[in-house]
Amino acid sequence: MPKITRITTQKKSKNRYNIFLDHGQGEAYGFSVDEELLVKFHLRKSMEIDESMIAALIQKDTIHKTYTLAIHYLSYRMRSEKEIRDYLVKKEADDEQIDEVMNRLREEKLVDDQEFANSLVRTRVQTSSKGPLLVKKELIEKGVSASGAEEALQFFPFDKAVEKALKFAEKKAASEKKKSQRQLIQTIQQNLMQKGFQSDVIKEVFEQLPEEEGEDTEWEAIVYQGEKLLKKFERKAEGYELKQKIKTGLYRKGFSFDLIERFIEEKINER
Repeated sequence: MPKITRITTQKKSKNRYNIFLDHGQGEAYGFSVDEELLVKFHLRKSMEIDESMIAALIQKDTIHKTYTLAIHYLSYRMRSEKEIRDYLVKKEADDEQIDEVMNRLREEKLVDDQEFANSLVRTRVQTSSKGPLLVKKELIEKGVSASGAEEALQFFPFDKAVEKALKFAEKKAASEKKKSQRQLIQTIQQNLMQKGFQSDVIKEVFEQLPEEEGEDTEWEAIVYQGEKLLKKFERKAEGYELKQKIKTGLYRKGFSFDLIERFIEEKINER
């Protein structure tokens, strides 16, 4: 029966040990184990150890290495079960090892998809511009069930969604003053939908959003857009054709017929 002749600490990993064995033909390297297994199985010099135990120790050590990988991955932030499984697959752990590691992580309360979902929602509310629908999509992509994601969204209440969406809308409105009021509203609405805010949130935002109405504001916008169109088309068209191109362009940008006619009258006909 093989006998342990020497146990040495690995140079690059002080909590791992190399086990040297004598099978009756002199000392040779046998296998390595983590400190936890060394202590648990009371491995020591001169201890006799059969082949079945060696195989069992190697298997347990492999699982322990997989567990250590998972713990390291969890050390940065909470993870969903799917994230951990995907990570371990990339590290070439087999399914049986992964299942055993996941069971241990659950028993030790180190992985819990609902707690993960709750935490991620709270974080996104504080640090992200995403709306509830995008946050829910992110949770599901990370392996959280639809019901679990929905439950976690209790931490993203309606008033908080409105507050976040309104802040974005006000910033967008301030940076898009050269657009027509109609186009600005469409832009903000589209952006909020893309960010994952629900229709009732968007409706509330427009009820609270300060209106930038007034003839002067809209006139400044149409002059800015109209002059851009004029520069674009004046070398390619003139007269009636030029006016029609500018009218069409301004209408597509959301300006009213009356304001467009005023622009044509004051900025084109007077040229």
